Amino acid sequence: MATFKLDGEDITFEPGDTVIRAAWRAGREIPHYCWHPGLSVAANCRMCLVEITSGRKIDMPILKWDAKKSDYVPATKPKLQPACQFQASEGLEVSSKSEPVKQAQGAVQEFLLLNHPVDCPICDQAGECKLQDYYLEHQGTPKRKLTEPVHKPKGVRFGPTIVYDAERCIMCTRCIRVCDELAGDHVLDMRERGNRNEIVLAPGRELDHKYSLMTEHVCPVGALTSRDFRFKARVWFLKSAPGVCNGCSKGCNTHVDFDPRYGKVYRLRPRDNMDVNKFWMCDDGLMTYEEAHDNRLFMGRVGRGEAGDFVGAADAIAEAAQALKSVDGNEIAVVLSAQNSTEDNYALARLGRALGATRQYLAAKGGWEGDDILREADNNPNRAGATAAAGSAFAGTVSDLAEHVASGDVRAVLALGSHTAADTASLAKLEGLERFICLASNGGGMADAAQVAIPIANWAEAHGSFTNSAGTNQPFKRAIPAAPGIEPGWRAIASLAAALGHDLGFHRVQDVRAAMKPASADSDTTEARA
Repeated sequence: MATFKLDGEDITFEPGDTVIRAAWRAGREIPHYCWHPGLSVAANCRMCLVEITSGRKIDMPILKWDAKKSDYVPATKPKLQPACQFQASEGLEVSSKSEPVKQAQGAVQEFLLLNHPVDCPICDQAGECKLQDYYLEHQGTPKRKLTEPVHKPKGVRFGPTIVYDAERCIMCTRCIRVCDELAGDHVLDMRERGNRNEIVLAPGRELDHKYSLMTEHVCPVGALTSRDFRFKARVWFLKSAPGVCNGCSKGCNTHVDFDPRYGKVYRLRPRDNMDVNKFWMCDDGLMTYEEAHDNRLFMGRVGRGEAGDFVGAADAIAEAAQALKSVDGNEIAVVLSAQNSTEDNYALARLGRALGATRQYLAAKGGWEGDDILREADNNPNRAGATAAAGSAFAGTVSDLAEHVASGDVRAVLALGSHTAADTASLAKLEGLERFICLASNGGGMADAAQVAIPIANWAEAHGSFTNSAGTNQPFKRAIPAAPGIEPGWRAIASLAAALGHDLGFHRVQDVRAAMKPASADSDTTEARA
């Protein structure tokens, strides 16, 4: 493959690559603000200027201060090129650390900070702000401007998800390009010139498309902030774990940002995966982190409604085992979940076969509005994984199960997850069943209808994997610990199996994956304990 030299290091590049893209692909950062690998080139911040040291050099005449003469004297300096625009070529030699480059970077940084408010203590971008990072790396000198900075609108509501602070904006135009190129909605634009520049909404519009949170995500400074995350956490307290969005069957890769001090998830961010979601996520997918804490089941329950008794998870498992012991296997129905991990579904399907259950159903959320960008019409992350776990025993949906319960063919139900698109009438038929056990992390739906509810860990509290609509099995890792006494679904199912006299042989998540198909078993070799 063709190469060029960047600061003496060989960098490979593909046809059409610019210097900054090739460097980014090689893991080398050239300072930049306006460039983004998923957006078109704007070349307006000038932070990525580099010196081309090979071939014919172009020098520019300048006036340089001569301390001895106490006057400006004629001199020259090399003409620098924006790395985001300059095409890589074989034999090219580039410097991103020469003295002229350092001077230019420092000057650009100082220019951007001339009118920038020093409100870092109250800015949500503090801790992950490129202005802060590059100030320390490329400027580090006090501001020379002594006059009053230009004041602009602050705290402007752009829409239901985004707040804009024009004083912090450096006019990189990333947000405009996200709306134009990703969402296909020209709702943002730029007005005025010079230090009066600001981002504005189209007349009569709000920033309300399905990818509005991406405008905040790509903002390199604190100009755009999410109304959901705003003032909730400091990023230097947050840790990240690799996750997979459970919003739909696309399976967008995520960073799960959590505070280990409180065991709480505060936000999701897209994790780059060029084969799945590239650099992006939709708003609904980014907000699925709320399910990690909303309407959680922290105790088991025996009985329905107000008549039910709250018990520990172990007691709920014992009660469930007692209820199932007196039922023939061919009268037991197993309900898998398109919302739960493949590991949980496989363990439940394995227990169903051990009990002699021949009917396996699938519970799933109803669809949502898809698009041709990222959003799939199926808003379940693991329909493919759950269906594969059921295999030839698949017998239909929860609505089909309700009919089989009403006809007397099914006397006991062992279900995974609370989410279902079944109507109220179908759930009412299940509520009439004396032996209805549900393992779930959240209340509602089947968990409320069950006679015995067993709490289990959710996607943020356990290692697992989802299989997306393209058939790709994608592992995710535990971010936060589950509440005391609550185990991952596959482990709770293994405990229930043991109480029923069956040993599934599942003690670690690797044991479950080893028993699954090779494609799933080989997807994650991390020696992690769930």
